[in-house]
Amino acid sequence: MSLGGAATEQDGQLIATLFGSIGKIWKADEKCFDAITGLSGSGPAYIFLAIEALADGGVAAGLPRELALSLASQTVLGAAAMASKSGKHPGQLKDDVASPGGTTIAGIHELEKSGFRGILMNAVVAATKRSKELSPS
Repeated sequence: MSLGGAATEQDGQLIATLFGSIGKIWKADEKCFDAITGLSGSGPAYIFLAIEALADGGVAAGLPRELALSLASQTVLGAAAMASKSGKHPGQLKDDVASPGGTTIAGIHELEKSGFRGILMNAVVAATKRSKELSPS
């Protein structure tokens, strides 16, 4: 949230209390809102795509579609919970589950060869740019 020039700190506390009852509230400068849209507004679609791709990988590896989709969804849910609650950097969490010579590091290697991080970063930057284009001047 960003308080307008006429809003008081008390207004901000009221809004934070109201919206905080249904979700998490962050204060940010209004100049950050296009980037917030690119990351948080558009981000769920990126994660839905990742869940679908993980499930498709599971199907390609021999799992029934329903099981693959359930496993993919729960994997993302669990990883998100760990990332938000553990206090650890996501890179550390990744390292914690990637054993030397194991299955996880083999999969990470494939993701990195395909530019996985850059693709996600580019998606956020493209959505931010589009948000700026759509904003009234």
